[in-house]
Formats: sequence, structure tokens, C-alpha cells
Amino acid sequence: MVDHVRLERAAVAVLYSACPRRRSADGIWFVGSYGTQPGIPAPVRNKAVAAGAGQWIRDLPGIIAGIEQDWSITIGRPYPDATEALVAEATLGDGTPAVVKLHIPRPGDHARNEITVLRLAGGSGCARLLRADMTRGTLLLERLGRSLHALALPLGRRHEILCEAAARVWRPAVDCGLPTGADKGRRLSDFIPTAWEELGRPCTERAVAHALACAARRVDAHDDERAVLVHGDVHEWNALQSGSGFKLVDPDGLLAEAEYDMGVLMREDPVELLQGDPRERAHRLAARCGLDATAIWQWGVAERVATGLLLSKIELQPIGRQMLAAADHVAE
Repeated sequence: MVDHVRLERAAVAVLYSACPRRRSADGIWFVGSYGTQPGIPAPVRNKAVAAGAGQWIRDLPGIIAGIEQDWSITIGRPYPDATEALVAEATLGDGTPAVVKLHIPRPGDHARNEITVLRLAGGSGCARLLRADMTRGTLLLERLGRSLHALALPLGRRHEILCEAAARVWRPAVDCGLPTGADKGRRLSDFIPTAWEELGRPCTERAVAHALACAARRVDAHDDERAVLVHGDVHEWNALQSGSGFKLVDPDGLLAEAEYDMGVLMREDPVELLQGDPRERAHRLAARCGLDATAIWQWGVAERVATGLLLSKIELQPIGRQMLAAADHVAE
């Protein structure tokens, strides 16, 4: 299960005037020389409020000023499509374009896990990490290009690109401190039945039972010796152009079987999944990456139900209903 950040993204233009006082997309004003302090996009503000991070919102101008001074950078306008963190344009002292990401303070190790993945990847498959401050939950990253989604490529070609990027991330990472695939499977198993009941059982009991059985199989199958570093949220909104290829951003970070990343691709595009034999996608991804089709299928089953429930919970439709409809269709 993931927060499915990309589905909350809206095509919103963030307008700035030439004066030092600038207005953000959600109506919050910050004042500063050159107006460089970014406003807070409404989804980020709402997420911070829900997490009890209201003081972080109030402290942001000072936090941003401190980062600018400590790292000798200039922080510019925010990206309005962010939801989990404040993400903004940045410029290094030598004029190099970059991106700064400030995680919302909340329970869990979201910032630490992302920093860990990016340090281990070293710019291969993922955006290059330029600097990080674990205490402030802040990352400075290379600036990449357009998203894979924006290019509107055929599904098969998108999968080829995502497989290639994900495979560059996969590597041994023993004792790196990231959650394991077994941890992930257990979290999915805890979330699914609770959310299903809270939402009034929006999919069949058979679909839930199928997802729980698949998650349990992946927990049982976890092997520390086979586990590799995985991105954890491989989809077209998280792949950005880098030269002639693509790099991934916003890693969740797991130490798991590589099939987990392909399971996320099984979760995505649920309408297209049902336009043919649903299992064909798992076999195609497995053949492309030299992985096990059954493991990919099982991760996809669990992720599809969990994410469909999550999206229904936060009222992101119709994709939530589409995922649950696909889950009903493939349930055994």
C-alpha cells in the first residue's frame, strides 16, 4: 500500500508576482527578499494538519531561511503537485538547478528511508541526492525533467522504461535499516481488513481473502539473503526524464524481493489490466526482468486491494473503485 501521491496531483498553475510578496497556491503568503520562500500547496498543508504538524507550517519560513543559509542555495517556487512533502525548485550557489524536499514531520521513518535509498542508489536509477539533513527531514536533489506520465506513451513502453529504472536500483543492501518485504506484507495484512470494514465493505469478501492470502505467502517467502534494495513505489508519475533515460523519485524503500516493485506495476492501470488476460502482465514483467511471475502476481493482488481501499478512504475516484473492481474480477 502506498499513499498514491500521483493521483492527488492537479494541473494547477502557481502564479507569482514580481514583488517580494508572493501568494501560494493555497492562499498562504510568505514575505522575503526576492520572494523565494514557497507557499504551501493545499494538499501538503492538509496532510501536515492531519499529522499534527501545525507548528511545522508556522515555522516553515524560518526553516527555509535556515536551509538557504546552511546550504548556500536559493529556494524558489513550490511544485503544486506535491502531497507528502514541500517540494520546491532550488538553485545552488554556482547556478546549478536542483530540487529541495522538506518532509512533513509525522510518525514513521519516511525521510530516513528515502535518504537511505538515495544514498545507496548513488544516482543510479533514482535521482541523485546532493545533500540531506535527517534532523530537518530535508533533501537536496538533482533536478530532473518531465514525468513519464506527461509523455503519454503506450502501456507496454511505459513498463519497459519503469522496469529498466527499477532494475538499476536493485542491489544487495544488508543491514541498511530499511523495512523488509515481510514487514510490508504484514502492514498490508493489518490495513486491508480494517479499512474494508471502515468503508462498508466496498469490494467482495473474496477479494479481501485473496489479498490477505497473497500477502501471507509473500511474508512467508521473504528471504534475507535474496532481498535487495527496492524503490517501493514504481509508477509513471515517479519516473522523470534524465538525459536520454529516466530516473525514479520519491522512493519508499524496502529490503525485499525485486518482485515487489513489479507488483506495484500490477496494481496500476486496473482498467487496462482487465482488457486481456490479467496474468499476462505478470508473465511479461517477469520475463522482462528475469523474475518470478507468481510472486509478482501475489504482490499485485495485495497492493491492488490495499491501494483501492486507501484511495476510496480519501475519496480519490474513480481509480479507487477501478482497483477494487479489478480485485473482485481476479479474486480466486
